[in-house]
Amino acid sequence: MQDIDTVVIGAGQAGLATSHELKARGVEHVVLERGQIGQGWRDRWDSFCLVTPNWSVNLPGFPYDGDDPDGFMPRDEIVAYLERYAESFDAPVRTGISIASVGGGDGSGFAIGTDGEEFQCRNLVLATGAFQKPLRPSGAESLPDTVRVMDLGDFTSEADLPPGDVLIVGSGQSGCQIAEELTEAGRRVVLACGRAPWALRRAAGKDLFWWLEKAGFFDTPADAMPEEARLFANVLATGHDGGHDLHLRSLQAMGVELVGRFKGADASVAKFAPDLAENVAWGDVRYAQLRDAILATAEKLGVEVADLPEPEPFQADAPTEIDLTSFGTVLFTGGFRPDFSSWLPWSEAFDGDGFPLQSDGASTVIDGLFFVGVHFMRKRKSALLYGVGEDAGVVSDAIAAR
Repeated sequence: MQDIDTVVIGAGQAGLATSHELKARGVEHVVLERGQIGQGWRDRWDSFCLVTPNWSVNLPGFPYDGDDPDGFMPRDEIVAYLERYAESFDAPVRTGISIASVGGGDGSGFAIGTDGEEFQCRNLVLATGAFQKPLRPSGAESLPDTVRVMDLGDFTSEADLPPGDVLIVGSGQSGCQIAEELTEAGRRVVLACGRAPWALRRAAGKDLFWWLEKAGFFDTPADAMPEEARLFANVLATGHDGGHDLHLRSLQAMGVELVGRFKGADASVAKFAPDLAENVAWGDVRYAQLRDAILATAEKLGVEVADLPEPEPFQADAPTEIDLTSFGTVLFTGGFRPDFSSWLPWSEAFDGDGFPLQSDGASTVIDGLFFVGVHFMRKRKSALLYGVGEDAGVVSDAIAAR
């Protein structure tokens, strides 16, 4: 049994940023990671890249150090950045450590059992990612055995898919990016669409993220947003090929077949709701809101913006049934939820959607339990490489004060 002040679980950007801030405050701690540093990024598909520009990668004490600030880091460069970050302050990371048990939380500290050793600590920080569990929609179990059914974490590349057409269920960032990639590779792709906001990649020569940062979008406090916002899809965007527009209209124009929400299958026939037009209209409303925010910001800055047009007409006469005979793969890319309660003993510390009950990252139920990297934990930017460091500092201040 090792006795240590604070244990941090997870060595992604949230855990490393917390480690940096704890070390700066002289707090003894260790970071435990099931895989390697940045494992969550390593698990992304082969061609994954950031949708936010490189200049926004800014963990505490370690801003982006490359020569392409307006580019978009591919997966392996993100991992390399996190490895350099850990090395820069000699982070006390122990990799290849699987958590076997977590106990305590009754005011006397915590007991952490692993596959090799045990730890006793006063403070426990969970930095295991914003979303850990894929949530398939109802009806997924009705798909025929003739197709390979996959979750997003199973996808690596087009070359590793079975032959045949591909049905992607979920039109958030990942689903749209993969739909574009597979179509460019020559696959027939059908995309079952839900609701997601979209925007143009650039306006007046500036990146979307630059405009939203200037507008204060990412600093919006969590309590100023409706609770359901934490389950909304992120704004549709891509960083591939230097960053370009990516939304349902652009996908339809390149040949992706769009349908409504997935409703299940009857033998070899997939069923879809007749709601494609409704879902696109929802995204258009969010586009208008983002456009208004950019235009208001441009006026304050004295910048003229003339390249934010109204959405083009949309062809929404989608089928509600598709024969899956020619399909080899159904890929689910949406509906993720937190998964804390599956491996922690405090069900009362989480709400009905699995999010922690917390204030500024400190559990309001379990004394000494903290969170970093949770989606919309304190602000809209809480889970981003751009904003997680701020939350790490707040949590580290609270731990140091204890």
